[in-house]
Amino acid sequence: MANVKKNKPVEKGSKLRIKKDDEVYVLAGKDRGSTGKVISVDPVRMRATVEGINIMKKHRKEVKTGGGGITDMPAPIHVSNLVVICPHCKAHTRPTKRTVNKTQEGQTKKYHVRICRKCDEALDHI
Repeated sequence: MANVKKNKPVEKGSKLRIKKDDEVYVLAGKDRGSTGKVISVDPVRMRATVEGINIMKKHRKEVKTGGGGITDMPAPIHVSNLVVICPHCKAHTRPTKRTVNKTQEGQTKKYHVRICRKCDEALDHI
């Protein structure tokens, strides 16, 4: 019987410090030193798409509804090349996590919130 290769299950990526709608600073690559807003995050591939960063040309075939030609679109960039900009102190920082208790209608819930290491303010809204 022939050897049949089975597809390995996709491993879940590690926890990322970057989320959608974060303002990020680019540490490495052709767009080093620029900032942008995160459009999407792929935790399995550990890549994020940032608005205005890593722009590539996309050749599209023309269809009946139109839309053919060459368009510019942002390509994903590895998250190790990005760092979050704190909205409070405007410094780029590697956030840490802290557990916050929130009481609502007599019930207490625990939330994990990303915290700026420089100004000690929360980056997430709860």
